[in-house]
Amino acid sequence: MDNYKDSSLTIDERVTDLIDRMTLKEKVGQLNQKMYGWDAYQWSEGNFELTQHFKDQVAIGEGMGALYGLFRADPWSQVTYDNGIPTEDSAKVANEIQRYMIENTRLGIPVLLSEEGPHGHQALDGTLLPVNLGVGSTWNPQLIERAYAQVAAEIRSRGAHLGLVSTLDILHDPRWGRTEECYGEDPYLASRLTEAVVRGMQGHEPEQLKSSNKVAAVLKHLSAQGTAMGGRNAGPASIGERELREIHLPAAKAGIEAGALGCMAAYNEIDGIPCHVNEKLLTGILREEWGFDGIVMADGCALDRLIAMTGDYESAAALALSSGVDISLWDTAFTTLQKAVELGLVEQSFIDRAVERVLRLKFKLGLFDQPYTDEKLAANVVSNAAFQEINLQVARESIVLLKNENNLLPLNGAIQRIAVIGPNADRLYNQLGDYTSVQRKDKGTTVLQGIKLASPAGVEIVYSPGCGIRDLSEKGLDEAVENAQKSDVAILVLGGSSARQFDGQFDSNGEAIVAEGALSEMDCGEGVDLADLRLGGLQERLVREVQATGTPVIVVLIQGRPHALTEIVDHCNALLCGWYPGQEGGKAIGEVLFGAINPNGKLSVSLPRSSAQLPVYYNQKNPGRPRPYVDMPSAALYPFGYGLSYTTFSYGPMHISKQAMKVSEVIKGDCYEVSIEVTNTGNRAGAETVQLYLQSKRSGISRRILELKGFEKVWLEAGASQSITFRLGQEQLSIWNRDMKFTLEPCEVTVLVGTNSTSLAGIDIQVT
Repeated sequence: MDNYKDSSLTIDERVTDLIDRMTLKEKVGQLNQKMYGWDAYQWSEGNFELTQHFKDQVAIGEGMGALYGLFRADPWSQVTYDNGIPTEDSAKVANEIQRYMIENTRLGIPVLLSEEGPHGHQALDGTLLPVNLGVGSTWNPQLIERAYAQVAAEIRSRGAHLGLVSTLDILHDPRWGRTEECYGEDPYLASRLTEAVVRGMQGHEPEQLKSSNKVAAVLKHLSAQGTAMGGRNAGPASIGERELREIHLPAAKAGIEAGALGCMAAYNEIDGIPCHVNEKLLTGILREEWGFDGIVMADGCALDRLIAMTGDYESAAALALSSGVDISLWDTAFTTLQKAVELGLVEQSFIDRAVERVLRLKFKLGLFDQPYTDEKLAANVVSNAAFQEINLQVARESIVLLKNENNLLPLNGAIQRIAVIGPNADRLYNQLGDYTSVQRKDKGTTVLQGIKLASPAGVEIVYSPGCGIRDLSEKGLDEAVENAQKSDVAILVLGGSSARQFDGQFDSNGEAIVAEGALSEMDCGEGVDLADLRLGGLQERLVREVQATGTPVIVVLIQGRPHALTEIVDHCNALLCGWYPGQEGGKAIGEVLFGAINPNGKLSVSLPRSSAQLPVYYNQKNPGRPRPYVDMPSAALYPFGYGLSYTTFSYGPMHISKQAMKVSEVIKGDCYEVSIEVTNTGNRAGAETVQLYLQSKRSGISRRILELKGFEKVWLEAGASQSITFRLGQEQLSIWNRDMKFTLEPCEVTVLVGTNSTSLAGIDIQVT
């Protein structure tokens, strides 16, 4: 038996033996993920068979590093229930892929199957969670770990091994179309959620990765996409190293420390250096500082875009490889690596380095010992009832109550007729977000359906769309206003949409192509950036005209970005932010509106008053004194961490274990312990997210106005109290100093605790 096939040997021994046997052509093959997975199979006389295109790709590299999107189904791939792989046949097709790879190549190296899972597996019957802005608004890492454990189980049950998941983008400019993929604007919150995703998908122990319900997490995107100039997708990030390290890298570091085995480089550049050729980022920080030993995957077609800088494919491939990229995604550049070596553009040692990383991951996943998947597994795992309940709970906790004038919500038994109005009231795809698979007709619940499910018997519900998302047609306005006038309350379901259409145009990497000035109903998602954050089309007019009837108005926002709501908030009595709440979102919103669920979401991003107000994120640098605008308030319309409840909470006095400690004491492990008692002072059970911030000065560098450093979500019965204790140690108190070293410096700190970033009580401490 060849040593690399001997499971009794260590992974190091097996990898070394295998690499020693490989030709340069075979090594280059392991670094490529060239083809789209949906092109690997076809129907023939009622059965699936592998395509000649797939077989040709295998022959080119005498193997294949990874195959992307075998199960992807959406308008870009043009895969539907008519031509895609049914759930019950998923593992069968995956096994055919592996069998061909093992039996028709010299060394029989299995292939990694990589799948999109930004908010659930993007496959037929895949369970779709709320988008990341909604996940961020839950402030509940424990729940999110459970949710992503189920996402991993769905992906692995079909026979795939890598889950590509958006966790690293920090939202600084909500004009960016991929805003929905961010957990929010804060690095600490994103870090805690990234840890949860990694542990959910991979497990807590390395051996769990070989099980039938875990996959390797590939975290994207590294780094700073969320601060692109002008909010334009893939635009340059004009930031320095301090901003990079303080804001955009902590989530990646937390993910690596949690065990993440993959990262995807970002399209953007940082200070003139594209991330795909940023050796300091991909090798210096990621590997040498953090000890990362997984793979770095290129983003789709990104390496080919480097030709504008390098001049040809070979030079682009050489530069990316030597900088730290290990495996490609759909590009031509990495297919030229053998020629790049022969031309002397890159040393073969860099090829060997990357191949070792790819093979090591395959061994960690157990693919050499168990390459095939139980073909009965997916039918029992995908979309099961337990996951549906978890998905519903994530949706419930993602909903943020922003306004509730005179306690209009929850709706009570006196309501006899409800007008449900708006372009997002009865469109399931509009509440699912981007990276969304084709849905069965009977799957999911729209907001209108959720209201009908939650409303008491005998309540009459009338529905009219009123207007479109961005459409300027007035056709439905009069009917909507008339329905509102004849009702006890009007629920307006407004917002945006990332729903792609099968007749849409897409770039080679799947990005939507929307022409400048086009009246597309899609106003969010990859490739769909906005200059104006106000709600599109006639939505603001619709709210004003409905309010003018005198009927109480509830606005429910279904959106993938923080819209500017200045022209909405004063024309409604209650306001709910639902983000894109996923398949169960309509049911969750119905439950909140009628009081079956007490809303407990908190904003993970500040809501601006206007695009002209940007940036509006809460943790900007402290200017030393107020620097207001003349024409509008400087503060956000709704601040980071904000969210109302149907009950009330009070905070007792803060207590701290010590007022001062020496730097040496903290470095040895001593901590400040901050405790506070929270009481539910209302008449119903509810959840409160207790937030801890630091405000620092005299530390040798300019600091931020506030920095989130701790939070805890507590569930309290009416009248109940709970004491919360936070620990502030070296990690929480250290900074990137003037020499860009992460260290603890003497400083003065105000510790603030409260219900959101603008409602806080503080106590001073010193580090001497």
